[in-house]
Amino acid sequence: MAGDGYRVGVLGATGLVGSTILELLAERDFPLAELRPLASERSAGKQIEWGSKSLTVQEVSEDSIQGLDLVLSSAGGSVSAEWTPKIVAAGATVVDNTSYWRMHDDVPLVVSEVNPDALEGHEGIVANPNCSTMQMVVALKPLYDAAGIERLVISTYQAVSGTGKAAIDALRAEARAAVGGSDVPKPEIYPHQIAFNVLAQAGSFADGDDHTDEERKLINETRKILGDPEIRVSATCVRVPVVTGHSEAVNVETREPLEPEQARELLAAAPGVTVVDDPGAGRYPMALEAAGKDDVFVGRIRRDAGNERALDLWVVSDNLRKGAATNAVQLAELLAGRGLLGNQG
Repeated sequence: MAGDGYRVGVLGATGLVGSTILELLAERDFPLAELRPLASERSAGKQIEWGSKSLTVQEVSEDSIQGLDLVLSSAGGSVSAEWTPKIVAAGATVVDNTSYWRMHDDVPLVVSEVNPDALEGHEGIVANPNCSTMQMVVALKPLYDAAGIERLVISTYQAVSGTGKAAIDALRAEARAAVGGSDVPKPEIYPHQIAFNVLAQAGSFADGDDHTDEERKLINETRKILGDPEIRVSATCVRVPVVTGHSEAVNVETREPLEPEQARELLAAAPGVTVVDDPGAGRYPMALEAAGKDDVFVGRIRRDAGNERALDLWVVSDNLRKGAATNAVQLAELLAGRGLLGNQG
């Protein structure tokens, strides 16, 4: 550590998640001796306003990664595959927000409220889960601890910001055209128009797989984070015309009996969870209200009418914040607090 703070790089600093990470480092007053925005050659030289300072984006290179304690990375899987080992070799710890490292056996996959002890013994890389998995396991953890989980049936309603800024621009352009009576632009980001539509596909299909990669992430990452490979998971991931905020309908079959009121009390006491559950008065979690907040919001907590050992939940969170950037910064705080960051001499 240098001076009274850490030397931190943000790789992918000009993207949606990277820019949110920069905001959160300021909001949460992370102790910084240096903040170094890193990106591709295309973005190098851009100026980023950060508080009262103007920061210059540097191209990620052998030189620009030197001397850092920590790198928060959200620059895409191929970039992470190439640069993360180099950054670790240069002495920094990497909190990686891409999918590349998540299922590596020697890389902990960590949600700050769920399995923080998994950080211990990391070998330089800590993986941030997928946004849909992230918010769901925050809500599941107290239920899992109390009653175990036998099976999950999940349907997601995922915002376009999960795909990036171009998807937000496409949604807005399509919506303007449709409302104004103009020809809707030909879809370029998704297979079909997203404005005023619902796509039964969030993510992409690998050859020979009838599940999308988003669905596979929910299945595999949930088991790894909760440390329970026996949980059976069924997932359907859907893209909806919402800018920010993923919503999920989650059916939880517990191993031991758990009443809805017990679940409500457990969730209300859980870190990072806000219960909003008065449906008769129109109060339940909504993407519009979750946007810009860091908690996971849970409501519609009720017994599954067809299964006495199952509960239904409605789970909503800001996919750019808790679903990505907030957890990354929380992990940075935990790593710093536990003395687990690299290059601290």
